[in-house]
Amino acid sequence: MSSHGEARAMVSRKSAGLRGQAEVPGDKSISHRALILGALAVGETRVSGLLEGQDVLDTASAMRAFGAEVEKRGDVWHVTGVGVGGFAEPAQVIDCGNSGTGVRLIMGAMATTPISATFTGDASLNKRPMARITDPLRQFGAHAYGRSGGRLPLVLVGAEQAMPVRYATPVPSAQVKSAVLLAGLNAPGETVVIEREATRDHSERMLAGFGAVISSEDGPEGRVITLQGQPELRPQVIAVPRDPSSAAFPVCAALITEGSDVLVPNIGLNPTRAGLFFTLQEMGADLVFENPREEGGEPVADLRARFSPNLRGIEVPAERAASMIDEYPVLSVVAAFAEGRTHMPGVKELRVKESDRIEAMAVGLRACGVTVEAGEDWWTVEGRGFGAVPGGATVATHLDHRIAMSFLVLGLATEAPVTVDDGGPIATSFPVFEPLMRGLGADLGAADADPAR
Repeated sequence: MSSHGEARAMVSRKSAGLRGQAEVPGDKSISHRALILGALAVGETRVSGLLEGQDVLDTASAMRAFGAEVEKRGDVWHVTGVGVGGFAEPAQVIDCGNSGTGVRLIMGAMATTPISATFTGDASLNKRPMARITDPLRQFGAHAYGRSGGRLPLVLVGAEQAMPVRYATPVPSAQVKSAVLLAGLNAPGETVVIEREATRDHSERMLAGFGAVISSEDGPEGRVITLQGQPELRPQVIAVPRDPSSAAFPVCAALITEGSDVLVPNIGLNPTRAGLFFTLQEMGADLVFENPREEGGEPVADLRARFSPNLRGIEVPAERAASMIDEYPVLSVVAAFAEGRTHMPGVKELRVKESDRIEAMAVGLRACGVTVEAGEDWWTVEGRGFGAVPGGATVATHLDHRIAMSFLVLGLATEAPVTVDDGGPIATSFPVFEPLMRGLGADLGAADADPAR
């Protein structure tokens, strides 16, 4: 079963060159945060370019349940907020579907308001660890009651009298950091988050844009982020840049598909998110940034990716992992077509995503004829070179949108087709993936479709 319907098997086949312009959706991380902070502001926030995947739509529904007005008029989303500390107790269970980002940020946003809410999700989300969020939220005075290991479904009871905290994140996670900062909004005094490894900083940028007093500086402990509690957030007009994690799929497909030349415009290149693209360039990819600029406080450029038959395996720096954690599955696909070994250390966070992404990719790549070695915190792909990956397997996606898209990209350049057992979860983050890729010339679609062209 997919997260929102019956399983839908999909297949991709060796394709001629991909060509054209790929208009990928808005950034998922920024879309979630725009809705949540808009709901915590006083007045109407207007958001254009919002990703309308199921993950973000579930967050919009949650904000309505907490009392904010959220509606789409034309191409713009309008969010009328209730102010910091103004969330109402929801009358229904908050179902966050497949979205770990959504549920963790929402729990943070409500944790310092004296209300209760019950959170659940799909089968994949309900397996994911939530103690990493509920543990620091308890320090504010919140209480969580749920399944063993802190898993969903759970009831979160907000703090009666919130206290600010100083919290060092035990793992590099923007979700943990953001949940603590959002909780700190309704706590008096200063909430401090310390992260040893820098993670994506969309929350810090957007909090400042909404009027919060927040600072970030590097110290001996790592990056120290300080938030002054109980601000009145001001509504904003937000243009969401296009998602670099979604851009990764047409970019990587172009690099491994002979004859390709694809332009992916208006991609956010926040340095805490762009690690994949620098890694691909180090592997010898014909990938260039055109028209670099800044939009809404975020660096943006157009990406041009061309077929790159002479890719080489590399050692990916462990310290880069936080800036590309969601892109390792599709990077491993590119690595399969490189010459030599690509080693990816420092990636244990992949074990607790929508699926165990290291295991899912390793099993699927091996079934397609690629040698993979893996440990708890690393994995290695032995590249076979262009034109030498057999394919021919049916791969289990484990309700994980990025696993599904990664193997559909793989099949565009393998000798035999590659099938995924369920492409339904792709809609959570990239609802136009199939028509966009087909528009570029990719031979993919429903597994039961007639392959004749």
